Amino acid sequence: MSPYPTSSANVKSNRKSCVVVGMSGGVDSAVTALLLKQQGYEVIGLFMKNWEDDDDSEYCSSRQDLIDAVSVADTIGVPIEAVNFAKEYKDRVFSYFLREYEAGRTPNPDILCNSEIKFKAFLDHAIRLGAEKIATGHYAKVREQEGLFQLLKADDGSKDQSYFLHRLNQQQLSKSMFPLGDIPKSKVRAIAEQHGLSNHAKKDSTGICFIGERPFREFLNRYLPTKPGNMVTPEGKVMGQHMGLSFYTFGQRQGLGIGGGKDSSGEPWFVADKDMANNRLIVVQGHDHPLLLNPQLDAQDVHWISGTPPDTTRSYAAKTRYRQQDAGCHIALSGTDSARFTFDEAQWAVTPGQSVVVYDGEVCLGGGIIK
Repeated sequence: MSPYPTSSANVKSNRKSCVVVGMSGGVDSAVTALLLKQQGYEVIGLFMKNWEDDDDSEYCSSRQDLIDAVSVADTIGVPIEAVNFAKEYKDRVFSYFLREYEAGRTPNPDILCNSEIKFKAFLDHAIRLGAEKIATGHYAKVREQEGLFQLLKADDGSKDQSYFLHRLNQQQLSKSMFPLGDIPKSKVRAIAEQHGLSNHAKKDSTGICFIGERPFREFLNRYLPTKPGNMVTPEGKVMGQHMGLSFYTFGQRQGLGIGGGKDSSGEPWFVADKDMANNRLIVVQGHDHPLLLNPQLDAQDVHWISGTPPDTTRSYAAKTRYRQQDAGCHIALSGTDSARFTFDEAQWAVTPGQSVVVYDGEVCLGGGIIK
C-alpha cells in the first residue's frame, strides 16, 4: 500500500467495482490509477485523444503522452485503451473557443472540456465499458451529504482544480472520483517514484491542450483573421496599433509594444477594454488604474452544482480567474441563469468570457460566464 492512501471519505474500497481512469500520460493520472488498484478496484485506463489537426507538429505531445500512459499502465498492471474524442472536442469545445475569441471575449476551454468531454463523452464511454465510476487526476474532492454530491477544494490549495470542475452536475459528480484530493503534489511524485513509474518527474502540462507550447497568437492567427486598429487611451489618444481585438485580453501587459512616455509616470500599460464597434483597443497606464478595478460583474449561463441557487441573503466567496484568492461577495439572481456579483473589494481586470466561480468555505457551489 502507498504510504499516502486516499481517505475513505473520498474513495471507498470495493473489489468488485470497476473504475475507468482517464490516463493522460502525466504523473497525476498515473498515481490515480495506482492508488485505486491498490485499494482493490478493477481499474481500466483510458487515454483520450482530443486533438488531431497537427498531431505531427513539434507542439503536439499526444504521441509521447500515449507512450507514457501505456508505459505506466504496464508498470501498474492495468489494461489501457485509447479513444478518439477529436470530433466531439472540435464540435463542443473548439468551435465555442473560436466564437468567443472572435467576439472579443476570453473563454476558458478547459472548463468546457471537463463538462463536455471528460465528464460526458468520456463518462458515457466508460459506462459502456461496464464501469461504475470514472476517476481523474484532478486535485479536488467529492462528498455525498444528505443525498447531494458536493464538489470540494483539494487539500493542496496550490493545486486545487475545483475552479475547472464547477460546471459538473449531480449525475456527473455521483460517478466521479478524485483520489488526489487529499494528497500534496510533492507526495504524488514521491509515490510515483517509489513505485517505479517512468513519468514521476515529467513536467506538468500547461496552457490549453490544443495549443501546447506554441505562441498563442501564432495559433490563433491560423483560425481568425487579423484586423488591425488603433490602440487608444480612454480619452482617445492613439498610443499604437493592435493586430486584432481577438488577440488581446483584459489586464494584458505583455505584447502591447508601448512604453511609458516622457510626459507620463513611466508605469506599464494594460488592456482595459475593447471597443468592438470601432475596432479600438483601450489601454491605460498603471496596474491600479480605476478602469481595471470592478466592484461588481454580471454573469450568464450560471450553473449551480446542487441544482438550486444558493441563499442570496448570505455572503460567499468567489474568484474571477484561476489561482486568484477567494474574494468576499454577495449574489443577486436575475432570471434562471443570470446573476450579479457584488464584491467586498473591487476585482482586478474582470474579463468577459472567463468564469466566476463561487465557494461556501471549501464547497464549490458553481459559477457562470462573465458578461
